[in-house]
Amino acid sequence: MTRTRSARVLGVPRVLKVLTGALLAVGLAAAPAAADTTPSASPAEDSGTGPTTAGTSFRTATELDQGQTGTADASAGDYLYWSFPADSGQRPTVTATVKLPESHAAQTWQIDVYDGLRRRQACQYGAQTRTAAAGAASVELACVLRTVRAWSEPWANDPLPGTYYLRLTALGVPTADLGLPVSTEVRVGSKDIGGAAAVDGSLAEPLVPGVAVAVEQSEEDSTAGAVLSAIEPEDGWASGWWSDRWVWTAIGGALAALAGIGGYALTRGSGRPPRP
Repeated sequence: MTRTRSARVLGVPRVLKVLTGALLAVGLAAAPAAADTTPSASPAEDSGTGPTTAGTSFRTATELDQGQTGTADASAGDYLYWSFPADSGQRPTVTATVKLPESHAAQTWQIDVYDGLRRRQACQYGAQTRTAAAGAASVELACVLRTVRAWSEPWANDPLPGTYYLRLTALGVPTADLGLPVSTEVRVGSKDIGGAAAVDGSLAEPLVPGVAVAVEQSEEDSTAGAVLSAIEPEDGWASGWWSDRWVWTAIGGALAALAGIGGYALTRGSGRPPRP
């Protein structure tokens, strides 16, 4: 009986040592995955200056990549449009700066963001609308959208992967200020939220609208056709099924298996009945 108890007591530290080594190995393997889940800035942070014009409607919106800075000269009272891509798991951020003329009355400027279905998306936070005092040199605006989801219910207004539209305009411009020259600058970026925003499901295709182009059928005849906009994220659209949740699910399964093995090793007998 004494020999059996000694074998059990001596076996416990060995089992604990094996479990400790296995857990340490799993933790080291999970470290890179944990590092990848931290929010990061837009992948195109240093892509430089973007387009120098802006569209005047949804159909003529100027395409702008994430990380680029778009500029445009316009007049007070104009509607300026840009479009940019946003993929699942990203949280887009839009900023705009409007440089005003030396002499002007108080002006209120606003930025609005619409998704590929032209549904207006609410800002989580940021100064979406601001009023510049009379004579102010500039006004700055910002809008941080909700995280883009890979899939959503048809009745919901959740942001979905695809093309997004940015509209910049002044509200209630005094008649005396209509037509005054202004200089605008917009920038689009995003943070990768990771598996925390992952959902079960994905869209068959991103919400990218068609663009009318001229398709040449012969040397003398050409007709207008529709193709998908070429604007998309640098690495292409995400498939929607992969996220870092798979990594943590695998780690949890491995830990559960190790815990089961350790519990069995601690509770099982020596395999031989004790001597009378």
